[in-house]
Amino acid sequence: MAVETTGDKKATVVTPERFQQGLTYQGFLAGIKVNLDRFGQYYETAKGALAPEDVAFFKRAAQKKGGACRVLVLGEDWCPDVYRGMPVVARVAESAGIEMRVFPRDANLDVMNEFLNKGLHQSIPVAVFYTADQKYLCHWIERPQQANQEIAEINAQIEREMAGQDEQAVRRTRRERTNARFPDWQKATVRELREMLARTLSL
Repeated sequence: MAVETTGDKKATVVTPERFQQGLTYQGFLAGIKVNLDRFGQYYETAKGALAPEDVAFFKRAAQKKGGACRVLVLGEDWCPDVYRGMPVVARVAESAGIEMRVFPRDANLDVMNEFLNKGLHQSIPVAVFYTADQKYLCHWIERPQQANQEIAEINAQIEREMAGQDEQAVRRTRRERTNARFPDWQKATVRELREMLARTLSL
């Protein structure tokens, strides 16, 4: 879900000094306790989500005066949306020369509270773009709209097909069908990030 607020955020806790306290992507991976294999798997599929024209766009977005030179990502290792989505943001940052810092959500709730989903929910991942001098530009939350629509469709299908079946089997089927859609959702994430930055930066 793209969030297209622009301009300075008042009373932010994300100062330039705080941003630098965040982890690099590799530093984050080095400290996680679960799903390292999932992060690796979806880092590989994220490579295919970025076409050459996407890479060229994100480079322009980073190099433009007042452009998106920095990105802060909130996440946790146990969250499927994070191990799908964070590798996409990492690939974008690496391809464009954008400085990326990762903040574990539960240890940085003051940051999380600035970027609540619909002002209520601590949804992750969150990718927040800033200029080189830490001016807030825009942010993106959780998953692309395509994923929201398809998750609803998957849940409805499973309810029809597996009514009354073992709950573990239902959860397993839901997980398998959802995970199978992750590569396409990564492509949709790239599209939403592009659209958001294009509007924010008039590209």
